[in-house]
Amino acid sequence: MSEQTSAKTPVDFWFDPLCPWAWMTSRWVLEVEKVRDIEVRWHIMSLAVLNEPRLDELPEDYRKSMSSTAWQPVRVVTAAWQKHGAEVLGPLYTALGNRFHNEGQGATMEAIAGALDEVGLPADLIDYADQTDFEFEAELRASHKEGIDKVGQDVGTPVIAVPGADGEQIAIFGPVVTPAPKGEDAARLWDGTLLVASVPGFYELKRTRTKGPDFSNL
Repeated sequence: MSEQTSAKTPVDFWFDPLCPWAWMTSRWVLEVEKVRDIEVRWHIMSLAVLNEPRLDELPEDYRKSMSSTAWQPVRVVTAAWQKHGAEVLGPLYTALGNRFHNEGQGATMEAIAGALDEVGLPADLIDYADQTDFEFEAELRASHKEGIDKVGQDVGTPVIAVPGADGEQIAIFGPVVTPAPKGEDAARLWDGTLLVASVPGFYELKRTRTKGPDFSNL
């Protein structure tokens, strides 16, 4: 009798490296990978693309960010993906997130350059940050659309999609959580998230955020 091994459950995760809340959720999902039989697959979405239709409604400072600096990291990550494969997305996201969020550097060009160097990617990928006629615009928008189409327009990043009982993917925005749970706390949140998301017709649980992202345990 041949030995059978069960495949890990794929978890598709759409992120924009700029978003601190997506970063918190991503660290939680990586913690879940240690205690549940899942495998995270990383995908790109873009807050700049998401906010294009409503730029005029945004506060001035946020509008300026969405029109300019928000494009830089996501372009570099998209170029890295297109030129070096999807396997670089996870390590590059981690290197960027540590600098942007944990170390408080923000989404600067210096932080992006440092992240590229850390994961051994070519330094000239940073040239894509300000490429106005972006070479991989179509691929970026297609990846973004794939995630948003699964969950709907009135959300942000991250988007997570997992197989449902019938094989069709169940997609959610979030969960939004701080600090990122560890160990069995991470597992319980995962199990609960899957449970409510699997209920037909379930859409939302929410409460007011009383504190910002806490990176102290990352």
